[in-house]
Amino acid sequence: MMIKSHYPSGMATPNKAKDPNTPNGRVVWVLLFLGLGFMALIGRALYLQVKQQDFLQSQANMRFVRALPIPATRGQIVDRNGTALALSAPTRNVFATPSTMDDISETELKDLAHLLGVSTKELKAKLDQKTRGFIYLKRQLTPDVAQKVRELRIKGIGFEHASKRYYPMNEVFAHVVGFTGMDGKGQEGLELARERILSGADGKRVVLRDNHGNIIDDLADPSAKRPSNGKNLVLSLDQRIQLLAQNELANAVQKTQAKAASVVVLDAQTGEVLALANVPTFNPNEVKKSTPESRRNRAVVDMFEPGSTMKPIPVAKALDSGKVNPNMVLNTSPYNIGPATVKDTHLYPSLTVAGIIQKSSNVGSSKLSAMFPPEEMYSFYQSVGIGQPMHSGFPGESSGRLRNWKNWRPIEQATMSFGYGLQVNLLQLARAYTIFTTNGELLPVSFVKQEGKPQGTQIIKPQTAQNMRVMMKAVTEVGGTGRQASIEGYEVAGKSGTARKLVNGRYASDKHVGLFVGFAPAKNPKVIVAVMIDEPKGAYYGGAVAGPVFSSIASGSLRILGVESDQSPKTPLLRQASSQNNERGQT
Repeated sequence: MMIKSHYPSGMATPNKAKDPNTPNGRVVWVLLFLGLGFMALIGRALYLQVKQQDFLQSQANMRFVRALPIPATRGQIVDRNGTALALSAPTRNVFATPSTMDDISETELKDLAHLLGVSTKELKAKLDQKTRGFIYLKRQLTPDVAQKVRELRIKGIGFEHASKRYYPMNEVFAHVVGFTGMDGKGQEGLELARERILSGADGKRVVLRDNHGNIIDDLADPSAKRPSNGKNLVLSLDQRIQLLAQNELANAVQKTQAKAASVVVLDAQTGEVLALANVPTFNPNEVKKSTPESRRNRAVVDMFEPGSTMKPIPVAKALDSGKVNPNMVLNTSPYNIGPATVKDTHLYPSLTVAGIIQKSSNVGSSKLSAMFPPEEMYSFYQSVGIGQPMHSGFPGESSGRLRNWKNWRPIEQATMSFGYGLQVNLLQLARAYTIFTTNGELLPVSFVKQEGKPQGTQIIKPQTAQNMRVMMKAVTEVGGTGRQASIEGYEVAGKSGTARKLVNGRYASDKHVGLFVGFAPAKNPKVIVAVMIDEPKGAYYGGAVAGPVFSSIASGSLRILGVESDQSPKTPLLRQASSQNNERGQT
């Protein structure tokens, strides 16, 4: 049976395989579209693999490969006897990977915030930053608290090993040692000055993480390296003397109601700093609770006019030149320089050179200074470190102030001889006295323990230094201005000083600095102690407010160091000088 075509004669019969209306046609079209799609995918894959490989690799690494720092252990800071003053305790940094994290429950959020010590609002704000691949939640968390965070088992929370600086002595060494910041870098004091030695060099660890931030494996990466730990720093300071100095200074400030106070204790033969303390002070373990005023190391940074503690310097210059001797008598009656009058607190018609030191005569020191041209006195002041950097290595160290001799007026040369018109810091002033405690050498100062005696600079003759020690001893004996600085069982030499403070370019009548700088034992000095009391209320003379502090600190230091008593009768020179002064009715 034949089936007739429905198409008119003469018309070509269509290809049924390509007709979409037929089953076979639909299959062909589906296959065609699938083939085109497959070709497009192959082309896209080739494009991504060839053209976008570096970009895609970096994006993958940002999410799954991370270089983690391996912190170097910061070196310890210890005192000269090995007592720890600054050390690093292990901690953990807690971080999150918000871009890979699912939202956590309210309970988890509250528990995590409580352990981290932050508010739930602050924590949620960090975790909601879904574009961030890494964010710190809390740094320097103690290991036991970090373990509690780990036990919450929140995916996307990770941990880094870190450390936190700890200062066992709290505020006692604060101004010397300083402190570090959150990143473990030194911010002030020797932590800052010796950063390079203490910090070492961090290592690096390259790890593979999963999409929840968990470390899967360590990668063998050429950039990975082990940390190089910092070196320990051994200071010249003695923890026992420092604690003594800090306590005595705090008591003095409370007693005198002073604005502030500082003390420096030096080894009289090496220039090493045995103690340096200031009030007010701060706790470096709680820096956020401190103020810039309490953190300032006044003994090294602040400058002041030294008053009569300056007088031994021009006296030594005059003795060393041979122009005078200790028993030479000078007219010390008041006299005029231009319109200005130079006078003493008490009337002394005449004094020996030794008496000028003992009675603290402005007239006497100014006349000794006037024996030399300005340029020569300027050079001598510079030679003992006034107006010069000490190169102690301490950050913020001031150089003091000494104007060029070409700008001096005659009255200014006179006032500088008794401590007005120039400025020093307390460490600088203590250092200047090393020319008296040695054979006339100016010693370098050091906060780091020294091996052997350092090389000093010869300033005055050994005999001059010896004569100065004898004359300065009379200051703490009967008839001297620093009797309250004496120490039972030891001969003490030194000089008191009182200076009115400059306020808005004028000397204030109610603001003073009380000073005492001395050394003991007088014949063979072991320690130099310099004390500065800033703006004491009531009594303000250096001998009265700073002298007793000197006595307590120097006495305790000598006993700590095991220095034997040297108490002995007066020398003939001092008996002669004292008798001459007493005959003139001086007290």
